[in-house]
Amino acid sequence: MKFLKPAFFILILAFVVGVATTFALYYYMKPDLPSVGMLKDVRLQTPMRVYTQDGKLISQFGVKRRIPLTIEDVPQDLINAVLATEDSRFYQHPGVDPIGMARAVVNLILTGEKGQGGSTLTMQLARGFFLTRDKTYIRKIKEIFIAWHMEQLLSKQEILELYLNKVELGHRAFGFGAAAQVYYGKTVNELNLAQIATIAGLPQAPSVLNPISRPDRSIVRRRVVLLRMLDEKYITKAQFEEAVNAPITAKKHGAEIEFSAPYLADLIWNEMVELYGKEEAETGGYQVYSTVPSSTQLAAQQAVQRNLHDYDERHGYRGSEQQLWIPADLPVAVGNDKSSVMTSAISSEPWEEEQMLDFLKDYKTFESMQPAIVVRVNEKDITIFTRTGRYSTIDWDGLDWARKYITDTRQGNEPEKASDIVSQGSLILIRQREDDKHWQLTQYPDASSAFIALDPHNGAAQAVIGGYSFYQSQFNRATQAKRQVGSNIKPFIYSSALANGFTLASIINDAPINQWERGTGNAWRPENSPPEYDGPIRLRVALGKSKNVVSVRLVRAVGLEKVTQHLARFGFDLAEIPKDETVSLGSGSHTPLEVATAMSVIANGGFLIQPHFVERIEDDYGKVLWKSNPPLACDPCDVASDNTQQTTATSEEHMDIEAMLAAELGSAQLPKDESALETAEPVRSAPRVLDADNAFLVAEMMRTAVKTNGNWNKKTYWQGTGWRASNLLQRDDISGKTGTTNDSKDTWFSGFTNDLVATVWVGFDDMGRSLGRASRNQNLVNKNPQKFNFIGNAMIGGEDGAKAAEPAWIRFMQKTLDGVPQTKRPMPTDLVTTRIDRASGKLTQRTDHTSLFEYFAPGTAPTTYVSDSEFVDPADENSKQSKPLEDIF
Repeated sequence: MKFLKPAFFILILAFVVGVATTFALYYYMKPDLPSVGMLKDVRLQTPMRVYTQDGKLISQFGVKRRIPLTIEDVPQDLINAVLATEDSRFYQHPGVDPIGMARAVVNLILTGEKGQGGSTLTMQLARGFFLTRDKTYIRKIKEIFIAWHMEQLLSKQEILELYLNKVELGHRAFGFGAAAQVYYGKTVNELNLAQIATIAGLPQAPSVLNPISRPDRSIVRRRVVLLRMLDEKYITKAQFEEAVNAPITAKKHGAEIEFSAPYLADLIWNEMVELYGKEEAETGGYQVYSTVPSSTQLAAQQAVQRNLHDYDERHGYRGSEQQLWIPADLPVAVGNDKSSVMTSAISSEPWEEEQMLDFLKDYKTFESMQPAIVVRVNEKDITIFTRTGRYSTIDWDGLDWARKYITDTRQGNEPEKASDIVSQGSLILIRQREDDKHWQLTQYPDASSAFIALDPHNGAAQAVIGGYSFYQSQFNRATQAKRQVGSNIKPFIYSSALANGFTLASIINDAPINQWERGTGNAWRPENSPPEYDGPIRLRVALGKSKNVVSVRLVRAVGLEKVTQHLARFGFDLAEIPKDETVSLGSGSHTPLEVATAMSVIANGGFLIQPHFVERIEDDYGKVLWKSNPPLACDPCDVASDNTQQTTATSEEHMDIEAMLAAELGSAQLPKDESALETAEPVRSAPRVLDADNAFLVAEMMRTAVKTNGNWNKKTYWQGTGWRASNLLQRDDISGKTGTTNDSKDTWFSGFTNDLVATVWVGFDDMGRSLGRASRNQNLVNKNPQKFNFIGNAMIGGEDGAKAAEPAWIRFMQKTLDGVPQTKRPMPTDLVTTRIDRASGKLTQRTDHTSLFEYFAPGTAPTTYVSDSEFVDPADENSKQSKPLEDIF
């Protein structure tokens, strides 16, 4: 008994010293502990996700994959599995579990090793957020203090939610939302009990316990988790038996991409990185919603790819991808000769199925194309072996286009049998046609293309295609490629003429030009394409027929300085506009985006909108951080609130929507709630750069440029260069303009409705290469003998904007405008319509085929009537055409 009293005092003293030491250590380390604000506002490192305007995921950027969950999103079975395995007394302890700590201390004393155990769920969270994994005593003490600190500041549910989102679970998955996607391609609510137990066992050692890298150890760990759930009575014995005997079903899944738009996603990623820097952009959990709907993007993508295949097929087949073995009876197939086949062949003997399957499985292709091996060549079809391990047949309808490619301007004869095209043992590419789902022989298009569509009222991008395939070339030709625009510049040249006294009825001399250059001793002779000249011609008809010499004469009449200044009003960089008369023919180089933006000015009635690709940015829980508020094509804008500053917006400098985004999001502190966004931002008017009359009149000229006009029998018939558009779309509310440069190195088509502008470019990345011409392929002509030259792979003749680029615009509009009623362009109230003589542009009292109604701005209508001596009746064969007027510009 005499030792009990001292022992008791020693224990009391040790306890007091221990408590005092603990408190001393706590207060010593307290300055280094996370603050209340830090704990309450912990930001999980979540990848950036990019969506279409209608909410389809198109890409995810960031190394760490995380899908944040609220505690309400997590199924109870998953919560039970985690708690049973990691911290069964989670709701009873204050952040540190004395029983668990005691067990860890005993293990340390007995083994001398710092083993696993002792850390509560809260302590694991503290370590994951604020500490390292180093097994040191000071780290463990800090871990304990931080856990206590967290329990004082956060509720148990908040701690559990943080843990479920933070914990590392292997294969770059952080949090159980991401783990469910990575391992099973599901949401957490779609997992069965076996799958839940599998991922619940990962926090202990995710790299060696995950079901992909180590399925054997994963099964053992899953059993441990299920036993703990059974012990805690979270599951029944029957549930345990079913789950523990379930097969491993995990395999690695990528981000659940719902829609493919890589050019758009890459463009937005670059903007976000420019705003935030790469690390913040890829870990800040931003959910970026683009302005582009998936329907219009898909329509553009399919139109561009189909159009490039059509161009490529009418120019011929360049031969198989590779010869895998030498056929027994070697024919001379298209693109090959006997010696080249024998030299390039990998084997002299036909391959077995297993060898073909292994080869095809690793062969890389892009987009809709698939590799296949020709195993039999019949008279009018071929038998192929595909990467699915199946045999299939490509019939003559899928082969008959493939005449031999010789050069860009020459093609071989039409093939008559399958052996004219491929040989047994040839590796070929095949694709399924979009319209009839028919499989055919194909090849990668040599030419490139770009497509951009905008809403002309606010500049919101509606589609952006930078090339045939992003995975073939990441260069975004829609926003980065500056190419000569050719006749796509003419609407703006004609606009400058209208602004300087010309009208749609003005007569210009369509006659050859010879200009002697004294400095060089050369003559500049701009020519029409084709080199046909109509003599005196009205302005409307000249634009519709894309008369080059008329464009030159207009520049001379208006003055080069005035013309270049006028072009700059449409958003073209003044420094990039040529300062010579070649500007009239489109010698300047601009991106498709710049051209589409300029066309929007005509489409919307004269306002320079700012193109943008981001509609809004949300955080990882869906809270709106930023929403676009672009200037609108209106003045004044019809808004509910009385914004007195609206009318002054037109005098402000042109604003960059992406610069606004940077300014608003560039600060360190983002909005903590949505109250700042609840106040409606003032609606701003885009700057007016063109009067409404001018915009309407140019749009009118462009409307007749995409249709057939007049009467064939009365000899007033003429075609706009873009006549295919209205013919195939059967609409009268579209306007457009073709564009072709010298030698067809660049081809364009830009067009619009009241609510949609789109620009297409087609050419080679090699800027010196011409798109050439295609000769007649009777195999293809026979499929549509009446309209073979309207659209598709059977068109013949020299390539130009109407054949090479316009078809993509037409196919896009066929889908986009399907079901959309025609809407007539609203006419400015001050314009007048007057009946004029077709030939002279003067007033007339005739009401027959020799006259028509034309639009005029106030004060510009003709004042004199056509005289009998001037009058020409096109239908009268005895009527003489008036002579070219040498003094008309």
